Amino acid sequence: MKTLPSKLYSAAAVARLDQTAINDYGIPGYTLMRRAGQAVYNALEQQYPDAQSILVVCGAGNNAGDGYVFARLAHDHGCTVRVVSLVAPDNLAGDARQAWQHWQECGETELYHDGATKVQADVIIDALLGTGLTREVEGDWKRLIIAVNRSGIPVISIDIPSGLNANTGVVFGAAIKAELTISFIGLKKGLFTGNARTYSGEVIFDSLGVPAAVYESVTADAELLSDPAQWLLPRRQRDSHKGQNGHVVIIGGNYGMPGSVALAARAALRAGAGLVSVVTRKEHINAVVAVCPESMVHGSANGELAPGLLENADYLAIGCGLGKDAWAQRLLYTALNSVLPMVVDADALNLLANIERAMLTEESIITPHPGEASRLLQMPTGKIQQDRFLTAQLLEQKYNAQVVLKGSGTIIQQGNATFVTAGGNPAMATAGMGDVLTGMISALAAQQAAMVSDVRKAVINAVSVHALAGDIAARGDDRGLMATDVIEHIREAAAG
Repeated sequence: MKTLPSKLYSAAAVARLDQTAINDYGIPGYTLMRRAGQAVYNALEQQYPDAQSILVVCGAGNNAGDGYVFARLAHDHGCTVRVVSLVAPDNLAGDARQAWQHWQECGETELYHDGATKVQADVIIDALLGTGLTREVEGDWKRLIIAVNRSGIPVISIDIPSGLNANTGVVFGAAIKAELTISFIGLKKGLFTGNARTYSGEVIFDSLGVPAAVYESVTADAELLSDPAQWLLPRRQRDSHKGQNGHVVIIGGNYGMPGSVALAARAALRAGAGLVSVVTRKEHINAVVAVCPESMVHGSANGELAPGLLENADYLAIGCGLGKDAWAQRLLYTALNSVLPMVVDADALNLLANIERAMLTEESIITPHPGEASRLLQMPTGKIQQDRFLTAQLLEQKYNAQVVLKGSGTIIQQGNATFVTAGGNPAMATAGMGDVLTGMISALAAQQAAMVSDVRKAVINAVSVHALAGDIAARGDDRGLMATDVIEHIREAAAG
């Protein structure tokens, strides 16, 4: 499949693109619908070449129209096609009605009846609900979606899996679990974060022949990070030395958690940091050195730092295994009172949530998972996940820092710019992955800082490479991956 475009849009923005193509460039709406139906048929041929029996489930509106166009095409190519609709044809209008009439010339439309409609086919085409959905899926709509999911039959969703919010990726009560989603004209931003990644399957794109100039009139909402190579740091000069490649100080590793800072230190070195210093409990010095002998490890008995340590650093990372006791609090306050930009992660975020008016620098980064974001914004985790894009924006506004909102489809918020990573996998949902990411972000940011360059690029690079390294290490499996496995693939992923 082709590489996806990088621009992500809201449902409203895609509607504007659609109308611009129709009104300003003279492309009839039915022409776009016919192209959409053809694109779905092409995807069927490529993905399921042996499929003969096709079930098309239709609703109302243009999404259903795309389904009817596909049904006619599949029939004309010799497939056995059955169309089940939740909407009486008399309720169809405009282009969708025209598409239905064209289908009726060769086949019938069966109205759905719960318990009587059999869900049987080689492949199901989902043309139930499009991007305009704004309320819970109920009644026969919900029952049909559940029946499709229970059937185990592969599903191709048109534009978006029915029941998903195109802007947030949240499920409206029930949603189709597709193996393939084909998105038209503009990629919907909700396809790539939160619940959506469970439901959308593989996502492919077709512009339907909309002219490139159309896209100049509508601003994208976010950017999809699918190619880490474009964000890589420049190659080093041949006479480069470690002092030019960034000095990172990593603070954490309270009692029982020395592994956290050791993982972060190893990841920082694999990501190219010239020097890595670790501040941890005195009792953990030997443990950290054993795992990462390349790091310089400093013991702290009462939350104190070695004189001059921060003055000689380019970037700071705090939170990995930090804990929340007096030792941890003193170290966090010392970090916040320094002039260094920093990555704030894990327990440092939990402590930060209790500090009123805590402001960071624009070159600092916070990296919460949804639970930590909940504490930082003092709202339920469920609400955090309802709109991850809004959550990232609220965090950026509150703390004046760049935000990496971790989770399925990690979101980066940098001022008005929003990025979503396309990489990563379920196997990465395990202990230590956040520590690895913190080490990578701090290392790449330190290298940018040492070059007196914008650290925003480093954050994007780190998140992208972290996801790609996880994908390489997972090898398609969804269990058994360890953080140390990801560290060993950082160099390969960073090579582009």
